[in-house]
Amino acid sequence: MPNKKVLITGASGLIGGLVLDGLSDKYEFSGLSRRPVGGIPHTAASITDAEAIKPAFEGIDTVLHLAAGTGGTTDSWELQMSLTAQGTLNVFRAAQEAGAKRVVFMSAGSTMMGWQRDESKPYGAMWRGDYADVPETWEYVDYTWEPRPLEPYSVCKLFGENLCRLWADLYGMSMLAMRCGALLPSDHPEARGHYPGFLSHADAVQMVDRLLSAPDDMKFGIFDAISENDFRWRSTDPAKELLGYAPTGRAEDWKLGDGKDVDG
Repeated sequence: MPNKKVLITGASGLIGGLVLDGLSDKYEFSGLSRRPVGGIPHTAASITDAEAIKPAFEGIDTVLHLAAGTGGTTDSWELQMSLTAQGTLNVFRAAQEAGAKRVVFMSAGSTMMGWQRDESKPYGAMWRGDYADVPETWEYVDYTWEPRPLEPYSVCKLFGENLCRLWADLYGMSMLAMRCGALLPSDHPEARGHYPGFLSHADAVQMVDRLLSAPDDMKFGIFDAISENDFRWRSTDPAKELLGYAPTGRAEDWKLGDGKDVDG
């Protein structure tokens, strides 16, 4: 059986590079991004241009939608609405029109990180590293909880999650969302706030693989991708139970001040 044809939007970014390095033996990848990516068929275009991106979707089985406004742009309503929200709508429309069967949508843990502002919960203390204020046990947050976005970026990621639900209902496509944890180029925590949601490179690639290869009849799902961190408070149980996700990373293997990372 030939490998599944997977289009990666935002292929030139960190996650795109990790996926290409780790999974190219299992999938036939192509790329869509503004910056060129070598070694795979590639379309250079912005997802804000609905017409320019359409050729990239021809003959594609699955779309891994990574493209979004990141870096220092997460607080910009204008950029997030045009790129992360409208751009995602453009991608979903192109995927549906081209006959793709599945979209794996890269959402974000920050869609729930507003819960850190709730002082009746221990999550803010975990984020600050005030471990003396953290109880021995705590309630895990999962996809059934009310979203509490952190900034414009995560508001637009919630828009994408709702589009996943709509596309699954309207078109019968498989629409799976991955709420990505703190995935860093260094592959280790760099600040106290990274410890609860840290996601190692290996665990990120594993989760993407699990979603790309999920059963065809899995039409919708929202899954948190986080490593096995001691102070994890967003639940990874749905991913473990439904996808077989088995994270091996752990934030506490890296200690602040031991020369392995930087407090920030």
